Amino acid sequence: MTEQNAIANYYKYTGKKSFNFTTALVDMDGVLFDSMKNHTRAWVKLMKKNGIKCTRDEFYMYEGMTGRDIIKMKFKDGAGKNITDDEAQALYKVKTRYFTELGDVEMIDGTLELLKALKAAGIKCVLVTGSGTHTMLERVDTDYEGIFDKQRITATDVKRGKPNPEPYLKAMAKMNAQPNECIVIENAPLGVQAGHTAGCFTVGVTTGPIAEKDMYKAGADMVYKDMASFQAALPQLIEALKTTL
Repeated sequence: MTEQNAIANYYKYTGKKSFNFTTALVDMDGVLFDSMKNHTRAWVKLMKKNGIKCTRDEFYMYEGMTGRDIIKMKFKDGAGKNITDDEAQALYKVKTRYFTELGDVEMIDGTLELLKALKAAGIKCVLVTGSGTHTMLERVDTDYEGIFDKQRITATDVKRGKPNPEPYLKAMAKMNAQPNECIVIENAPLGVQAGHTAGCFTVGVTTGPIAEKDMYKAGADMVYKDMASFQAALPQLIEALKTTL
């Protein structure tokens, strides 16, 4: 699909007639940092220590949910236990310790360059993540210095994480922006679904094992194979977004 066709399709299903691109709403894990491989290892370790069967691959599909919601879901489905918020928070701290013990993760290749290009085009960037991992959130301001200007929505800011659109709706409210002023940048189906449901033009980038078709199935308007491909297409996308019906 071309950028022009994607925009035409966006106008068709949203009923919008124009797009004034002012804001990029950007996920963290798998978009800013190559962290999902360690997250999945930490999740599996937590679950197995609590007698819950799971696979690493399934946690790629849960990406975007808050840790609290993942824990409640898995303990309910895997052990028949109803976990309280306090219990979930305690378990999430253990999972975070497992994640930290695995060591630092690298930045995703090409993301910094992409976000710098967006900033140079006058686009404001907002971090929108289901994570509450402080070590990773602290790295955003150093590794992506000057990109987000402290604008962020995290797990502590929402009651309902992705795939619910609440994180993106809150980010738009924070920036006083409308859906047809925002693009969402995601790497996982639940995040794509949240951005789509919020009414934003949603871009999927396949930085992990999830297939392009699964991104489109979740509601992505465009899917790129990596950040370099997205950056290369950015001028065409920005130009296409200026098209009005």
